[in-house]
Amino acid sequence: MNRIGIVAALPSELRPLTREWTRHGSTFQGRIGSIDAVAASAGMGAKAVTRACHLVLAATTPDAPFDALASIGYAGSASCGLRAPEAVAIREVIDARTGERFSTEQVDGQRLVTLDHVASPEEKRRLAETYQAVLVDMEAAAVARVARTVGLSFLCFKAVTDGPNDTLPDFNRFLRDDGRLRMIALVLYALLHPRYWAPLRELGQNSRAAALELANFIPRSLPGSVI
Repeated sequence: MNRIGIVAALPSELRPLTREWTRHGSTFQGRIGSIDAVAASAGMGAKAVTRACHLVLAATTPDAPFDALASIGYAGSASCGLRAPEAVAIREVIDARTGERFSTEQVDGQRLVTLDHVASPEEKRRLAETYQAVLVDMEAAAVARVARTVGLSFLCFKAVTDGPNDTLPDFNRFLRDDGRLRMIALVLYALLHPRYWAPLRELGQNSRAAALELANFIPRSLPGSVI
């Protein structure tokens, strides 16, 4: 593997990994070990992350094609065996809406389910039982679908930000059309719902730690990478 595209939902998911990379418009370009990489983020959810995929793919040239497209970022744990901020490789992604399954290049890894919303503890338990999955997210299946469409291999690396029993607000209600959060609206909502205070504070701490874990984990886990 010589060159990959990396897609995340949020800039914070990429920041530790791309800190020393060069910015080119909406993308970051650099190296992970011996592999050239181009990365982008464009917001939460399938539509936004699909836009990020196309930002990355626009960096393709005949002399520098991509070998794979990778989805990286935060995920919720559906298993007590995975705790924040642990980072893991994913071997299969399941789209809960369509039932589609997408295999990655990782033979040894976990199974993840992609939803179009933040999963409740009850839903996490149901998904874990139905699919024998240990993680949930909102973007990986969209990246996998783009990779399949353009004929690229698919990779996925996720880090845990919340546990199977954590109750979080549904961020979808605070998403703008571009996939960015309306932070003022979210903060005001949280202030009026004290049950979210501790989970959101912990989510923020875990997210920062999870991004660092990903930045350390990915170079060791990319197929064919020489650090």
